Amino acid sequence: MVASTGSADSTGPADTVSANIVSANPVPANTGSANAASVNTVPSRIILGVGAGIAAYKACELLRRLTETGHQVRVVPTSDALRFVGEATWAALSGQPVTTSVWDGVAGVPHVRLGQEAGLVLVAPATADLLARAATGRADDLLTSVLLTARCPVVFAPAMHTEMWQHPATEANVATLRARGCVVLDPAAGRLTGADSGPGRLPDPEELYQVAVRALARGRAGLQPDLAGRRVVVSAGGTREELDPVRFLGNWSSGRQGYALARAAAARGAKVTLIAANVELPDPAGAEVVRVVSARDLQAAVADAAAAADAVVMAAAVADFRPAQRGGSKIKKSGGVPEPIRLAENPDILRELAAHRPRPGQVIVGFAAETDDVLRHGRAKLAAKGCDLLVVNQVGGGLAFGTSDNEAVVLAADGTQTQVPRGPKEILADVLWDLVAGRL
Repeated sequence: MVASTGSADSTGPADTVSANIVSANPVPANTGSANAASVNTVPSRIILGVGAGIAAYKACELLRRLTETGHQVRVVPTSDALRFVGEATWAALSGQPVTTSVWDGVAGVPHVRLGQEAGLVLVAPATADLLARAATGRADDLLTSVLLTARCPVVFAPAMHTEMWQHPATEANVATLRARGCVVLDPAAGRLTGADSGPGRLPDPEELYQVAVRALARGRAGLQPDLAGRRVVVSAGGTREELDPVRFLGNWSSGRQGYALARAAAARGAKVTLIAANVELPDPAGAEVVRVVSARDLQAAVADAAAAADAVVMAAAVADFRPAQRGGSKIKKSGGVPEPIRLAENPDILRELAAHRPRPGQVIVGFAAETDDVLRHGRAKLAAKGCDLLVVNQVGGGLAFGTSDNEAVVLAADGTQTQVPRGPKEILADVLWDLVAGRL
């Protein structure tokens, strides 16, 4: 049984973007309105590069997801990658020929043509060896040749043992690729081959698919690493305040808006810490996830992560109140109405963060979900909270909670405002990062 609080600090849910969105018009900071993504059902040509790692099997599901949504995918593995997943599997799933050598089909000049014609090159898994060869401009097989000729967005999804990922040589290679405009995601943390555990896992295939969709949507010009070298914190989901061991006060937030923000920031080069309150979604590719339950848990996690952050986006729906006392046992139905529940006020995380910024120049963003007179309430909240940007949207009527799209107005402390028309919530995420990047 869930009792809902009457208000929340922000909106939360944002369903995944349609697979057919393959173009968008990024909005520069401080403009008066934001263009929604245009919908294009024309399939894109994608090169799926596969490195020689045990995680190659996960790329099979990624390939299926891409082809089922209409994209034409050509798999280009390294020769050793075929030790993990064979040529016949890639060919059957893609419906395209598979080769590792520049000497196959020479008349078609594939080592040049494939890169020239691609709308996206996605390498998953990208091993330490493959990252090193790409960073140094090697062209000793078909995949590295394609990487040199591609003029489309290039995304690497690394997967390797923790020691290899954290080695200075790999760190230097990743920095080189990012400086050239490639997207290199941070790997997920968790169980690796054998008994090892740590950062180095290939992200979930569905999350990699979402990265591919956003890369296609923004194009190479829109995928400039404008957040490279920046640390950002994003909160997501809805807090829960315990009434007794089985009940809580909560809200309807699913956390999808915050997850879209985290995914977009990682794709733009940021080091992302995602603080997730009661969210049941796969971890976004490239983000470190910290899980919390209550508003006070969230407050502590945000304070810890914000100390080193360049920007903090509070997209979580934070309960304004909590029960003054938590019952030690389940509140029983005893034939009468129980005693009224006394509430205590939760900390105002956004206002405290804006008032005591741990770093000079830190950009603070809040969210406000309103049911009526949206702009008037939003401007009042912006003044009260003291943040730099406030995303204001109306809930209900098929918007925000439980829907696949959203519309919002982003109010700025300098008096400007940016209108974001109704569309997939990933579009709102991109517009917001445009505005944050301009202030950084």
